[in-house]
Amino acid sequence: MLIDTHAHIYQEYYVDKSLVINNALKNNVKLIINNGVDYKTNKEVLENLNEYVYGAIGIHPENVLEYQEEDLKFIEENLGNPHIVAIGEIGLDYHYGKENREKQIILFEKQLELAQKYHMPVIVHSRDATLDTINSLKKYHVKGIIHSFSGSLETAQIYLKMGFLLGVNGVVTFKNAHLKDVLKELPLTSLVLETDSPYLTPEPFRGKTNEPANVYYVAKFLSAYLNIPLEQLEEVTSANALELFDRIRSDML
Repeated sequence: MLIDTHAHIYQEYYVDKSLVINNALKNNVKLIINNGVDYKTNKEVLENLNEYVYGAIGIHPENVLEYQEEDLKFIEENLGNPHIVAIGEIGLDYHYGKENREKQIILFEKQLELAQKYHMPVIVHSRDATLDTINSLKKYHVKGIIHSFSGSLETAQIYLKMGFLLGVNGVVTFKNAHLKDVLKELPLTSLVLETDSPYLTPEPFRGKTNEPANVYYVAKFLSAYLNIPLEQLEEVTSANALELFDRIRSDML
């Protein structure tokens, strides 16, 4: 069984969401974690939970200027839903500048505080903000996934020591990606698979809209590069995800 630990299955990207799920099932992707990024998408995530699709709700750093305190209250009010397994996608993003740095950190830490209070995993977006991300995470007793990890081996080891897993997606299949060389130095028990659909489509479909079914091609590439049987890679990465997301694990018992 494969698990896509990070997707954005919204109506604006996919006309037929049931087709997306069916395509995933055909590729042995049995579980998808649909991530919200603002009030609108968090609401949609909640409306589309089912036996194959679980959810994470959160405010993405790119929405730091638009969110309202009521949006955080909405997240808190819905953390009791048994199909909501994490607070995410949250984090820090300085790729286009640091003008909103302090506001981003405040928003990030408010959500980390919620995660600590309710014992929820977090799904963390960190782009050009590694040091601040680590410093914020150190303030709270939380666990989770560093989504779309693309950092150095040193950074990876810091996150692993903090108890985080690293999310690996289609980026690893790109020709000039150095990530695969970092992953080769890490234990398989530190990794989970994701797509970030509709973004970051893996080879051989790069340029097309991504979907959870393509997590199979991420797994296939990694198994070949790491010289690990595909079945073993599926088993270990899925076990890693289920260990983190205890609500899914409970459903499966």
